[in-house]
Amino acid sequence: MANLPTVLVTGASGKTGQIVYKKLKERSDKFVAKGLVRTPQGKEKIGGEDGVFIGDIRDADSITPAIQGIDALVILTSAVPKMKPGFDPTKGGRPEFIFDDGQYPEQVDWIGQKNQIDAAKAAGVKHIVLVGSMGGTNPDHPLNKLGNGNILIWKRKAEQYLADSGTPYTIIRAGGLVDKEGGARELLVGKDDELLQTDTKTVPRADVAEVCIQALLFEEAKNKAFDLGSKPEGTSSPTNDFKALFSQVTARF
Repeated sequence: MANLPTVLVTGASGKTGQIVYKKLKERSDKFVAKGLVRTPQGKEKIGGEDGVFIGDIRDADSITPAIQGIDALVILTSAVPKMKPGFDPTKGGRPEFIFDDGQYPEQVDWIGQKNQIDAAKAAGVKHIVLVGSMGGTNPDHPLNKLGNGNILIWKRKAEQYLADSGTPYTIIRAGGLVDKEGGARELLVGKDDELLQTDTKTVPRADVAEVCIQALLFEEAKNKAFDLGSKPEGTSSPTNDFKALFSQVTARF
């Protein structure tokens, strides 16, 4: 038991973070799971266990206790745009989105991720898996307009910071996330947003979560960055050889 790697999932109460945390807990023969959440409510949401820490990634000191003694870090924190109150769908038009004060992508996706990377590096963490998003090659991507947050620009800045950090990393730029069953599709890796031009640009959250965990198991996943999409269910064999999947990736960024 003593030599199992301890893995911390940050953003562990988020939609994808919850799945990663649960999968790690289920594989207690391979990993010791820890979680980081922002609020006591978030801790309750994932079962309120002892290994779940409460901290704010924007405050570097508050996350230090969670990062002490871990071997690997899976970063699933992200700013979340909210619909501006008062939108009336019956009147047509598009809803406006805003970010809560202090919760803009610059603070969460850049400073918050930088804080995590710095803390992990200082603690001697051996591998950081970062889940980002496709679309980062295009500064005019519509997601950047949401709440004027430039979310993909800040995410990409954090990805570059990680790639330059000297800590072994895996950057997973997920396509459009869908809440479908995992393990039922063929997964596709790409680079430079090429998958966005195809009809295979979405991927189930559960599959993203699985790829995060598989990345911890294979040397072939280290020091690589890739886009992740999937073929529609039932059109091809589901991916189960993750070593082969990671071996297809040659890009470091």
